Amino acid sequence: MKTKKNRVVAFIPVRGGSKSIPLKNIKKMYGRPLVYWAIDAAVECEYIDEVYVSTDSIEIEKSINCYDKEHHNKLKCIKRSPKNATDTATTESVLMEFIDKVKSTEVVLIQATSPLIQAKDLDAAFRKFYSNNYDSLLSLVRQKRFIWTENDNETVQPVNYNVAFRSRRQDFEGFLVENGAFYISKYDAVIKSELRISGKIGHYEMQEESYIEIDEPGDWIIVEEILKKREREKQASKKSMITPEKVKLFATDCDGVLTDAGMYYSENGDMLKKFNTKDGMGLSMLKENNIILAILTGENSAIVKKRAEKLGIEEVILGCKDKVAAMDKLISKYNINYENVAFIGDDVNDLELLKKVGYSFSVADAIQIVKDSVDYVTFRKGGEGAVREVADLILSKIGREYNESN
Repeated sequence: MKTKKNRVVAFIPVRGGSKSIPLKNIKKMYGRPLVYWAIDAAVECEYIDEVYVSTDSIEIEKSINCYDKEHHNKLKCIKRSPKNATDTATTESVLMEFIDKVKSTEVVLIQATSPLIQAKDLDAAFRKFYSNNYDSLLSLVRQKRFIWTENDNETVQPVNYNVAFRSRRQDFEGFLVENGAFYISKYDAVIKSELRISGKIGHYEMQEESYIEIDEPGDWIIVEEILKKREREKQASKKSMITPEKVKLFATDCDGVLTDAGMYYSENGDMLKKFNTKDGMGLSMLKENNIILAILTGENSAIVKKRAEKLGIEEVILGCKDKVAAMDKLISKYNINYENVAFIGDDVNDLELLKKVGYSFSVADAIQIVKDSVDYVTFRKGGEGAVREVADLILSKIGREYNESN
């Protein structure tokens, strides 16, 4: 197993000059830059000490620097030389350039074009790697397909089965194929061989769906649907464990949640906002039950401040550009954890915080990616009683009363 002497680094090569899909590695995949999915797996892996993204692109570097601040102490960007950023540069040449700069005992090469990789895959792979004292280990996928090869006379013949004894799929062991997701190697083995894998090679078998790599636009559509399905399953599992009585702080966005997101102006050109009195009552009820209230909004509006004062809301953060950072300060101030926080939002600027809190909600007219990511989507639209609906859900402990009355 890994000891204190082991230093494991992850290496994610990300080139800016993709031909098939321009700036592919930071194009949004299910609402996030493609490379973020690989970074997630790396930073969440218990065996990896540092994660390096190697790039020649300033745009990609900026995107990496915007990754969730919670993991910035583990994530680093490293420059990629021009000679290793060409169409003809090999992954091995980029890897050798990297290990010449960063010393370790083990290095894991992770491909940004395999967003279906998860931390649990890397954790299991490292356990197998150390237990068997491999020099290298790679990720593989089992494919149950019959392979044929062409002969010189334009006929074909089977490679992996006998046509006289065609196996049923459930009885067919299939064959193992590289999915390109990751390669673990001892540092010394890479130095000696100048290859990503060498010596005594082990394997870790990933789910069949992870066979797909992002090379063409069609791959993008398929993988995005798989990620969407995964996120829904995660949220369904999380929702089944909701215990709203643990909520100690309730936070809400303003425009599109407490309001209908409309922009209204008086004859004098003064901006107006429409709030819902039922939402106000819901917030008051939460406050009466000793739940801390907070508004986190990107807008700097005196109207919001006045509304908050009327409702007795303790925390109002206007002009909030980083809602995760703002919430970090609140949970520290009140000595609570993210699992004690409920948050309701409606747009992409709410997404990162929604993924971190213990209880996440969106209004009925939120953008789709937000609705796909939360524990609960209200029946009501923003500004039409959605916050009251969530308040009722929290205060009723299981939310049965609201669902049965609609």
